[in-house]
Amino acid sequence: MTETTEFEKMANGEAFNAIDLDLRLRREAVRLACAKFNAHPSKGNLRHVTRLFAEFGSVVIEPGFQCDYGSQIHLGERVFINFQCIFLDSAKIHIGDDVLIGPGVHFYTVDHPRDADLRASGECFARPITIGNKVWIGGGAKILPGIKIGNNAIIAANTVVTRNVAENERYFGSSL
Repeated sequence: MTETTEFEKMANGEAFNAIDLDLRLRREAVRLACAKFNAHPSKGNLRHVTRLFAEFGSVVIEPGFQCDYGSQIHLGERVFINFQCIFLDSAKIHIGDDVLIGPGVHFYTVDHPRDADLRASGECFARPITIGNKVWIGGGAKILPGIKIGNNAIIAANTVVTRNVAENERYFGSSL
């Protein structure tokens, strides 16, 4: 019986080791694909990025785009991703149709143990992010692991989204 790889563990939602050589090499290859597009944005170079994605419809991606693996990213139709966005896709990121993503928005599916020794070992876990249809995410927003944002929601600029956001809700953040 073959041993489960760290990539398979990650994709299956299990704890995984982010400093695993295979995962580091995968991230390096993805960085190179993103760098080609970011250095010379064109439809041809955009293909270096979109070929990584699990699925995508009609999408506009402005330069500065970064992701970890790409293989966990699912984009609907008419998605606009503005400048300098980051998708840490250790778990699935599902984005619906007609979604506007402002500049500098970050999606964080990956998380780390609170125990310092486990964290130092490289152990990580990830939870999916789901964005509904017709959502507008303002510039600089940060979407944390496991968050679901409902259809037609608006996320204010520079907001850290720490809880699920209901359909039609305007989310301006929560006080901690």
